[in-house]
Amino acid sequence: MRSLLAAGVLITAYYLLPLDSAFTVGTVIALIGGLTAVALLLFWQARVIMSSPRPLLRAVESVSTALPLFLLLFAAVFYLLEHSAPESFSEPLSRSDALYFTMTVFSTVGFGDITPVSEPARLLITGQMAVDLVLIGVAARVLVGAVQEGVRQRNRAAGGGENGPSSA
Repeated sequence: MRSLLAAGVLITAYYLLPLDSAFTVGTVIALIGGLTAVALLLFWQARVIMSSPRPLLRAVESVSTALPLFLLLFAAVFYLLEHSAPESFSEPLSRSDALYFTMTVFSTVGFGDITPVSEPARLLITGQMAVDLVLIGVAARVLVGAVQEGVRQRNRAAGGGENGPSSA
């Protein structure tokens, strides 16, 4: 339930926040800061997963909170880029179009109706593709490892180990 609420808040913020500034170096720095926040969120969530009585459920919750943030960061950057340099994409992007395009890149289904045209747009898309692969690989490894550790801890506690049953 928390994940749905968090995703709803993030999507609402994406559509309501004023995204009318120009695409600048500050935009790229904000994207890097946002991606760093997503990475930190995932590593913090891994620690929470390890101590959770339901590590698999907690891992699903973690992904369903971090993923929308990750995708909406890129959608906002693409929206700002298109509005600062309209020649960046094959067609004008609304916020929904930018989100659709971000999902197209993330899901690796390929390009169709919207394509990057300018060099800055292509570089950003290439960057997103690289970060997508890293995110999928690292997040999967970290979260699966956290789930495995959480299950081991839960099994040790259930077995009446040194600390007794877990109360968390």
